[in-house]
Amino acid sequence: MMTYMRRGRSEAANSKSAPFSASHRLAVRVYYEDTDFSGVVYHASYLRFLERGRTEFLRALGIEHRRIFADGGEGSFHFVVRAMTIEFLKPALMDDELFVETQVSATRGASIEMEQKIWREEVILLTAKVRIAVVAGGKPRRIPAEVLARFKTPAHAGPRGVGGPGS
Repeated sequence: MMTYMRRGRSEAANSKSAPFSASHRLAVRVYYEDTDFSGVVYHASYLRFLERGRTEFLRALGIEHRRIFADGGEGSFHFVVRAMTIEFLKPALMDDELFVETQVSATRGASIEMEQKIWREEVILLTAKVRIAVVAGGKPRRIPAEVLARFKTPAHAGPRGVGGPGS
């Protein structure tokens, strides 16, 4: 069982079952629109890359945003970024081919913790820790059991496979 620190005290994660095995990798090309005047990726562009990585990770697991909240009924819900910590390690440049790696690191009642990395070849350019809240009707709701189960199965490969570069 994983332990978290929050407000100075330790809390055990609600996820008591098998570790998460789902991991996903998405190829992203850097375009002119993603860069600043010098051809270096603008910091806010990384947020879009990370969002695409999370969305495609969920899609590979069979969790599609449109389907989970389309009807707005009793079973509908959506994901909201609650917190994000980003470490910018090295810059990406125009025309680089990047890979966004996404995996679930923990779950709690109504939240999902993900770790993401952006790679260029074998070099990690950015790491991110993201806490996602599961929300319905503007209020937190427990993560549906079928969603939790999908996090424990391998995701389908992105354009270059599942895992780190070279896999």
